[in-house]
Amino acid sequence: MKYSKQEVLQFVKEEDVKFIRLAFCDVFGKQKNISIMEKELQRAFEYGIAIDASAINGFGDETHSDLFLHPDPSTLVILPWRPEHGKVIRMYCDITYPDGKTFEGDTRSILKNAIREAENAGLSFKFGPEMEFYLFKLNEDGYPSTVTYDNAGYMDIAPEDKGENIRREICLTLEQMDIYPESSHHEEGPGQNEIDFKYDSPLEAADNAMTFCSVVKAVVNRNGVSANFSPKPLKDEPGNGFHINFSVKDSNGSDVLPQAISGILKHIADMTLFLNPTEQSYERLGNNKAPAYISWSEQNRSQLIRIPAAVGEFKRAELRSPDPAANPYLAFALMIYAAIDGIKKKSVLPKPANINLYTAPETMLQKFKTLPTSLKQASEIAKNSKFIKKYLSPLIISAYCNAEK
Repeated sequence: MKYSKQEVLQFVKEEDVKFIRLAFCDVFGKQKNISIMEKELQRAFEYGIAIDASAINGFGDETHSDLFLHPDPSTLVILPWRPEHGKVIRMYCDITYPDGKTFEGDTRSILKNAIREAENAGLSFKFGPEMEFYLFKLNEDGYPSTVTYDNAGYMDIAPEDKGENIRREICLTLEQMDIYPESSHHEEGPGQNEIDFKYDSPLEAADNAMTFCSVVKAVVNRNGVSANFSPKPLKDEPGNGFHINFSVKDSNGSDVLPQAISGILKHIADMTLFLNPTEQSYERLGNNKAPAYISWSEQNRSQLIRIPAAVGEFKRAELRSPDPAANPYLAFALMIYAAIDGIKKKSVLPKPANINLYTAPETMLQKFKTLPTSLKQASEIAKNSKFIKKYLSPLIISAYCNAEK
């Protein structure tokens, strides 16, 4: 259910809500929040709640450090792991300067802009992310270790799969928050898990991806283990992927998915810094089914983009390079802009690479362009990209290109 401001105020009064978490993320997608008491909610809606931007990674320095959070009432959810009496709710926020101007580091607003551009072009996008994470045991001091929670493999079952009950608890918690997982299973790595989501609009899908990470960490912590979303937690095991399924429809009913894929393939190297933003990201790419080459094919999991075996309303494409270190708002926004470019220019999709790129001979692989192979290379490409400069602010570009990760 999507609430209005008045409905949120009424909900808080009637449902014994005592704390309101105003949530947002830094430019790298790390979730932040500030809690306010219920009596401050009216002020939050009317004027916003001030924060110190200089203390937020990528938001700038002390010279213009006042920013305001404005809660989006449509994103209200109860946090089901908090007390039943004196409930805690959460809303995602828009971020502005004191004069009301949108803060250029607000990545949620960047996605909103991309959605508006798509709508103006008569296009409607949907996204369905697949999120992978590892479960590690805690050491004797209660901190995360590198000892995996189990040694199970792909789609194994209990008792080998010790994460089964944890995934069940995560899925049930998400359902309580009106987020509906599509499936869950043990992944290939020991202690590695995956939960996939039903398709949703871009903004809801990104909000849900952010919520998912916080729910996983809360549930896992309650079970005495830790969750790790980093791209390559274990050197010799599969990395964590953030596979992004996407579909697009135009108002005329035309099949524009091929042009959208073509646009993403064209701009993928420019976008890679924001899809794979850490040094560890490049340890994952090119290994254990993570792509290295700019290519596409149907069903083939060795490709950068694959088209799964699905028809009708379920027809979609899957971008396989992103990892969970990516900010979902930026990832979805850039994918939308790249797809729009391909559709507007009626770009022709190159021939599919119907080969296994993991076993193909070097002479064949040389025919394909590669993704950036290091954070430094990805940064240089992004820094000089007209496409990136068109859609992202200098503040965000500088934060990513100059980050120490």
